Amino acid sequence: MEDKQKILTVAIPCYNSAAYMDKCIKSLLPAQNDLEILIIDDGSTKDNTAQIADEYEKKYPGVIRAIHQENGGHGEAVNTGIRNAGGLYFKVIDSDDWADKYALLETVDRLKQLEEDGTPVDMFLVNFIYDKVGAKRKKVMHFRHAFPVGEVFEWSAMRHMKQTQYILMHNIIYRRQVLIDSKLVLPAHTFYVDNIFAFQPYPYVNKLYYLDVDFYHYYIGREDQSVNEQIMISRIDQQIKVNKIMVDIMAETDFRGRDRHLKKIMYIYLDKVTVVTNILMIVSQDKELLEKRKELWKYIREKSFAIWWHLKHTPLGLAERAPGRLGRKTVVKFYGLARRIMGFN
Repeated sequence: MEDKQKILTVAIPCYNSAAYMDKCIKSLLPAQNDLEILIIDDGSTKDNTAQIADEYEKKYPGVIRAIHQENGGHGEAVNTGIRNAGGLYFKVIDSDDWADKYALLETVDRLKQLEEDGTPVDMFLVNFIYDKVGAKRKKVMHFRHAFPVGEVFEWSAMRHMKQTQYILMHNIIYRRQVLIDSKLVLPAHTFYVDNIFAFQPYPYVNKLYYLDVDFYHYYIGREDQSVNEQIMISRIDQQIKVNKIMVDIMAETDFRGRDRHLKKIMYIYLDKVTVVTNILMIVSQDKELLEKRKELWKYIREKSFAIWWHLKHTPLGLAERAPGRLGRKTVVKFYGLARRIMGFN
């Protein structure tokens, strides 16, 4: 590792984030000697996000960089972060979320140790917390029963993952070269692209490491937040777009000669995203959205009969063919699952 190269780049996409970005940025400063922090102002115009970013750059030269761009949405802000990153590893933290101080410091130390020991990894996993406003108990998404803890491992070491366990952008730290090798470019002006960020690089991951620390606080509570249930339904076209892109990635991945568990874990992710997409359209009871749901299944079948067959034989696929009350009851059950997966507010 070069002397001046930071172990980790953290990109913070900001769009009119003045009300909460301070908390996110300050949560990273305890590890500033080992971090490169990129504040990406995605064309903010309604507040002083750009000014705050510039002030942080002046106050922390060599640590924080402010990057200003025309509005391109969350995906384009992440793309900008990847293009400008200089660290060995790369992480995205949304501007309304934040990192736990002690988990951050332990994560940075472990990444450095892996490099010093000559055992670098492609994906580094931590825990994340659903920090939901008003919730008496914060839900922690951990993987101590699904992955080996505190050791380098491969996909084949994966154990059973619960339906509600979800590897998201929130708990992933990628080796930056993996993102480059996977040719990851997220679509602009599209919500829910964090699923593509997590999913597309999977085939380029061979070595993983899981540190059982509660690193990422995923804030849920703003009325305008993208995981607000009604907002998700209103943006269903973007959810469908992301779902289709993930189907494309799955269909175009050559699994020959790869760890057989890779395909399994990619299907787990695709299954869950497809559940959310379908359930949102079902509960909307909107005739137009129900037609779009049919179109989605048609798209999947035409893209890959094997993927369509797999998805149709998941519990969700079987539920839609169940008769009358049984079918409705099962759909309601999956609706509850979708809520837990997404942490709807």
